[in-house]
Amino acid sequence: MIFDAAGLALRNLFAPETRSVFWKVLGLTALVLAGLWLAFREAFIAFVVPWIQAFFPELPEWAGWLAFVFGIFASIGLALALALLLSSVSAIIAGLFLDDVAEVIEKRDYPSDPPGKAMPMGEAILASLKFFGVVILGNLVALFLLFVPGINIIAFFLVNGYLLGREFFEFAAMRFRSTDEARRFRAENSGTVFVGGLVIAGFLAIPIVNLLTPLFAASFMVHLHKMLSARKPVPSV
Repeated sequence: MIFDAAGLALRNLFAPETRSVFWKVLGLTALVLAGLWLAFREAFIAFVVPWIQAFFPELPEWAGWLAFVFGIFASIGLALALALLLSSVSAIIAGLFLDDVAEVIEKRDYPSDPPGKAMPMGEAILASLKFFGVVILGNLVALFLLFVPGINIIAFFLVNGYLLGREFFEFAAMRFRSTDEARRFRAENSGTVFVGGLVIAGFLAIPIVNLLTPLFAASFMVHLHKMLSARKPVPSV
């Protein structure tokens, strides 16, 4: 079941029906990161550089070149820092398009089933912020545990596997169930959902590819929810 859902999710990433969402997420993520880089760079030049110059007023002329070189290294460091935020930024952007992905999958792969119910825009924005928070929290915990020998990699997968599996499965379930019923259904299938979350965590661990983690995760959990629901009918909401 897990492998079937993962295979279908990978196929959906590059399907013609979801390609527009694919490019929207990549394009908006690149624009946001570029905007953040420019904003922080200008803030550094406007506030930090004058402070350095004021603190060291008697610096020789060659110090200007040193400041220039320092600024270049600071820009590179900022770019590397933003690279660490790739998956988090893409999470908040992709969260706005998850219902579009789910709708395409449901219509194409499950045409005989009743359609799911999309979240209102306000709830979609809140869900997007929630996905962003989950990714940030998971990575902060995993980053802290990197300093604990022997459990760092395991911690990354366990923390992200649990958080991502829970959030994305409940997203897929709430298109057909009430919030309480979606959570109960997730709890009833907690083992399967956790293993699914580990698959998503593995996807998240791949550099650059992890930009598409929210789209893969949403597609994957839509399929997994459908497969699990085949065992238990969806109650009336």
